[in-house]
Amino acid sequence: MADPASQPPTSAMVTGATSGIGLAFAQHLARRGYDIVLVARDEARLHQTADTITAETGRRTTILRADLAQAADVQRVADRLAAVDEPIGILVNNAGMAVRQRLTDPDPDPFDTALDVMCRAVLVLGGAAARAMLPRGRGAIINVSSTAGYMTMGMYSAIKAWVTVYTESLAVELRGTGVQATALCPGWVHTEFHQRAGISTSSIPSWLWTDTDDVVTTCLRDVARGKVVSIPSARYRALMWAVRHLPRGAVRSVSGRITSRRGTPDPGDEEVR
Repeated sequence: MADPASQPPTSAMVTGATSGIGLAFAQHLARRGYDIVLVARDEARLHQTADTITAETGRRTTILRADLAQAADVQRVADRLAAVDEPIGILVNNAGMAVRQRLTDPDPDPFDTALDVMCRAVLVLGGAAARAMLPRGRGAIINVSSTAGYMTMGMYSAIKAWVTVYTESLAVELRGTGVQATALCPGWVHTEFHQRAGISTSSIPSWLWTDTDDVVTTCLRDVARGKVVSIPSARYRALMWAVRHLPRGAVRSVSGRITSRRGTPDPGDEEVR
């Protein structure tokens, strides 16, 4: 696929766009000439983010307040993706949340919410974006997954494994159409997520941390190269190569040790939906 920056400017939509990886995507794409549609739950932060991006880049920035755990809100976002008068050239499915409950927890509500936000919404919005992009013969769908999807650290790992495989499957369907699907699989990223979710990071070595700007820059470069799975940083690519080739028993053992130290899997995205 051609570099998105070389395509005629259209709009880019980013979910979970008011902080962290989502905000970095919105800023980078605005600098590349895209008008931005910001999607999140917090209307005040949406307005603040939109004003800041417009002031810094001069691009038109609009907001769409939506809770992606709600089917009706997801449909409103899908309807915006389908609009032909203001086409969306890039969709970034970034919205997400931590899942702290154990798989044996008897209350299914947190799992239902997580599945709605990080699976159902990704599926519905990815499909809507693809249908709108196909007649134009170009576009990109970026689904923020996680290196946690290669591990076995509870519900979050299971969901992110689904996101990666879903994106790979979507890429197969879109092959040869000019529409690119890419799963972004970051590791530990410096964002406010961990503090907001109450996740301890004291045991994480400094060399495992990455920066949002580096993550987004790498991902957009990988999209331009037609890569279906983007793993930012050479160290994480090496680590995930090793994980994919380890016996699954060893992966489960390592995952158990990590989970026991932190109590929750690593989120690569933002608790903004």
